[in-house]
Amino acid sequence: MPVVLRASPIRALLSSTVRRSLIPASRTPFVFRASTPTPIPIRTMSDLTPVFSKDAAPLAGPYSHAIKTPTAIYCSGQIPCDVNGNLVEGTIGEKTAVCISNLKAVLIAAGSSIERVVKVNVFLADMSLFADMNKEYEKWFTHKPARSCVAVKQLPKAVDVEIECIALP
Repeated sequence: MPVVLRASPIRALLSSTVRRSLIPASRTPFVFRASTPTPIPIRTMSDLTPVFSKDAAPLAGPYSHAIKTPTAIYCSGQIPCDVNGNLVEGTIGEKTAVCISNLKAVLIAAGSSIERVVKVNVFLADMSLFADMNKEYEKWFTHKPARSCVAVKQLPKAVDVEIECIALP
């Protein structure tokens, strides 16, 4: 069934006589025919694959390191923790490197890589750490994916930094 749209709501208020004299024949209401929509594939839970990496920090809760879908890999936040579960001490640059190294291990386990990251979220316990975190960050993400960086009141295990990302499969 065709959909009829009026060119202007004001025209509906005008009388038909006035309307005929003001609106040229070429500017009468438009008729749009709805085209047959392209079917969108229905995604199911079977399209979601949990990812676990033995080369990343152990999980601190009931979640997976990442979820892989046909179109993206959603990585959980990584904190500066080694593969044995020990928190890493040192500068914010060293802690940032450990977080990104953990993300890299998760992405490899998911069949992707750090070069395929499209979005990064960085959480800092104190925004005064921003410049030093950035120095290390730019060494890993040379392709400059989209990024957010926010200061938060507190992070798990009282760490200074946590980083999560989204990558292409």
